[in-house]
Amino acid sequence: MKKVAIVGAGQSRYGEFPEKGIKELFFEAYSDMSKSVDKNFDPKAIEAAYIGNLGSGGFQLGNMSALVAEYVGLSYIPTMRIENACASGGYALVAAIMDVLSGTHKVALAGGVEKMTDVSGLKQKYWLGVSGDTEYERLAGTTFAGLYALIAHRHMHEFGTKREQLSMVAVKNHKNGAQNPKAQFQREITLEQAVKSPIVAYPLNLFDCCSTTDGASAVLVCDEEVAKKYTDTPIYVAGFGTSSDYLAIHDRVNTTTLEGTRKASERAYSMAGLGPNDIQAAEVHDCFTIAELLAYEDLGFCKKGEAGKFLEEGHTQIGGDKPVNASGGLKSKGHPIGSTGTGQAYEMFNQLRGTVQKPARQVKGAEIGLIHNVGGSGGTVEVTIMRR
Repeated sequence: MKKVAIVGAGQSRYGEFPEKGIKELFFEAYSDMSKSVDKNFDPKAIEAAYIGNLGSGGFQLGNMSALVAEYVGLSYIPTMRIENACASGGYALVAAIMDVLSGTHKVALAGGVEKMTDVSGLKQKYWLGVSGDTEYERLAGTTFAGLYALIAHRHMHEFGTKREQLSMVAVKNHKNGAQNPKAQFQREITLEQAVKSPIVAYPLNLFDCCSTTDGASAVLVCDEEVAKKYTDTPIYVAGFGTSSDYLAIHDRVNTTTLEGTRKASERAYSMAGLGPNDIQAAEVHDCFTIAELLAYEDLGFCKKGEAGKFLEEGHTQIGGDKPVNASGGLKSKGHPIGSTGTGQAYEMFNQLRGTVQKPARQVKGAEIGLIHNVGGSGGTVEVTIMRR
């Protein structure tokens, strides 16, 4: 198969920035991306841009991709806003990959941006809630915390998953995020703090839930031949897969499996000619701690029902045999919805090139990595495998 490479990636700091809009945030990510290209970076070579965005708080829905592209100097190129709930960034990446694979363009930009902290909590709940089944879930009073709480409760019932194991995910990811200068929460937490934090939707508490975040990210995708012009160490896209699932969890055959993750990863593994055992680092969608445990199982890292044990045994720690969310994940790094998927690609690009800013969270010797981006409670999923 024709090869596609990533030759540059950048990210803004994630957090709460009342003084910045989506243009300023995207400019920060784009500038960071341009500096990461080893040689001969030429913005005029970028032929198309795909930007993930759920809706910037509802302030700039129409033509936002053209707005941010023009602001960074990419005028008169085709731009497209990709909206697939929390998987918007991942799908923007896949759109850019497919564009280059098709031969339509040789260089495409994939990115994402979100401004989530400028709206009231009430409006934010409404805005995020429409990523689920509006008629049967949101209008019935559920929130995403509530939906993932139902999933967590069922997983605990079926497999004996412990409440403390959910908190262990948060402790691990905050430990990693404390070493990430671009993370929203750069601080460690104890297991006691995590377990005893206020309940949001039982069994999930405050430290089981990711934050709402402002941020942006950008990734430069190139044809294999063109990539050599920009770097001697490209990161290749080995395979990718996407899938949808029933939006409402009550319509699914099994509430403790994200079938979209299973299907998307199967397609990515098949395209790459690889399997779960080959993955040396992963960035997975831990919007809630139970979501990371589900990802271990649905991506094939461990058997169904054994995620809690897999975590406790240390496999997913930096230094373990399957390091997960060395960036801090959504839990510590933050979750600016449209930027999350391409932000994961930014992290994996640096992990595989050995250019992570702080050595404490560098996965040593990693050559094959996986990113996993989920929309809503699993209605859309993107998985991409990258290799040095």
